[in-house]
Order: sequence, then C-alpha cells, then structure tokens
Amino acid sequence: MKDSGAASDQRAAVEVTKDRNGIEQVVLRNPRGASAKISLHGGQALSWRTERGEELLFTSTKAIFKPPHAVRGGIPICFPQFGNRGLLEQHGFARNRIWVIDDNPPPLKPSDSHGKVYVDLLLKPSEEDLKIWPHSFEFRLRVSLTADGNLALLSRIRNINCKPFSFSIAYHTYFAISDISEVRIEGLETLDYLDNLCQRERFTEQGDALTFESEIDRVYLSSSDKIAIFDHERKRTFVIHKEGLPDVVVWNPWERKSKSMADFGDEEYKHMLCVDGAAIEKPITLKPGEEWTGRLELSLVHSS
Repeated sequence: MKDSGAASDQRAAVEVTKDRNGIEQVVLRNPRGASAKISLHGGQALSWRTERGEELLFTSTKAIFKPPHAVRGGIPICFPQFGNRGLLEQHGFARNRIWVIDDNPPPLKPSDSHGKVYVDLLLKPSEEDLKIWPHSFEFRLRVSLTADGNLALLSRIRNINCKPFSFSIAYHTYFAISDISEVRIEGLETLDYLDNLCQRERFTEQGDALTFESEIDRVYLSSSDKIAIFDHERKRTFVIHKEGLPDVVVWNPWERKSKSMADFGDEEYKHMLCVDGAAIEKPITLKPGEEWTGRLELSLVHSS
C-alpha cells in the first residue's frame, strides 16, 4: 500500500478503517481532496467523491454490508463468471469474499503509479471456493485515485493451476445519476448486443445514443475502449476508459424489478445506471503460469 507521488504532501493519504461489521475499508484521498473508499468485502469500491465531496457512485439505502451478501452498489467485481452457470452463485464469488491488503505486490510500470494514491488487494481461493470452482488463482487488484481525481482499477489474474482455466469478468459499476430519463450513453452505436431480457438473443444497436424508458439488461460486444455517459440535468459526463475488457454491460432494473429486490429501494432505479467494462462473450483462458491484465479508469467531465 503506497502513497505514491505525494509522500511529502500530508493531504494525500491512505487510511485503513473498519465498517460497523468490523470489515476493513481503505480510504484514499488525493492532494486536491477527492476520495475513494474500498471495502475488503469483495475488494469493492463503495465511494468515489470529487474534491467538492460530490458522490459519483450509487449505493442502495437498503444495501447489506455483511457477507455472504454482495453489496448493492459501488463497483462489485464479478468473477469468475458473469450471470448464472453451474454451481457458482450469480456473478461468481469474488464480490462476496474477504480480500486482503497485498503488502508485497509485483512491481508495476512507473506510468501506472505516478502521482496516484493507491492500495493493492489480493484474493486467493479458499478450500470452499475450490470445491465449486476447482482452479487455483491469484487475483491482484490495484485501486487508485489519480491526481485529477480519476478512479482506476487494475486487475491481474494469474493461473497457478497445473491446467488451463477460463473465466469471465465484469466491473459492475453503479453510477449515481440525476434521473434515468435524463441520461444517454454514447459509444455503443452500431454494436451487436445480447439481450438478457430476450434469452440472450443477439441484436444490433440502431440508435445514435442509448436512452432509457424501461428495464434494460444487455451485453454490448466488442466495443471501443471509451464510453461516455451524459447526465444532462447535472451537466456532467462520466467517461469510461477500459483495456482488456471488450464488452459493456448496461443494466437498469426499472420499476417492477426494483420492487422485487430486497436490497434495493422501490424508486432507486431512477438514480442509478450500471455500465460495466467486461469480458463476457469470449471467456478468457489462461494456461498454467499465465496472467491476464484488465484495466478500467473512470473520469468525470463537467459541462457548462
């Protein structure tokens, strides 16, 4: 865990605290006052605030912050699968496990750490995990806050098995928005997508921008590495940069499904939108000793 590029500046800090259930959390603050909070429950970013204290991630008022429940909001990490398959719980087990702070992470490129405050986390499978998914791995996650207040997640997954394995992954990012009817997404034009509301049938996006009038649950395939979410009412744009994550999940439960979710408020669908950097359609296969790297960086642009 490092305070990179700001050792002499006391305003930049890495602080370890505990939540009400005794689970450790790491709070990152950059010199300008932007902050991020990461829980070791799921290795999950729960908060990302601007230097003015404006919260950019949505978390439900009914979220459950205690394993074995996943936390409804922030950025859950869906690994080693997205969706339902076999014995694994929905979206895999990484978001429900207790991670540890990695005090001896492998060296990363200087360009990745310059001017950032960050924490390194580590997940290894338990004996119970190996019973349901019999593959040994090391999942290293670096969560960092840049000097400009961007939030970045860098994942490195290594196969320490004696045989290959395959996985899918998604950073299931809950963005805080003014009103779902006031938001549009650009960067998905002309892409094929799998519609989970139509038995994963494949369609092609026809619109110039994606807007919202009802429930949506889609996986857009082979997207560009930059996606933008425009929030007209708040006059701000989220920009998603991604590497190693070819797909994009877009999800909003809308009114009827919201009422069926115990850890989600009936009207909260209006103020959140999930847009995920993901690798889903073509699972990633690692040979013994191989490592995969994926990166997501979120930034905010204000407009006049």
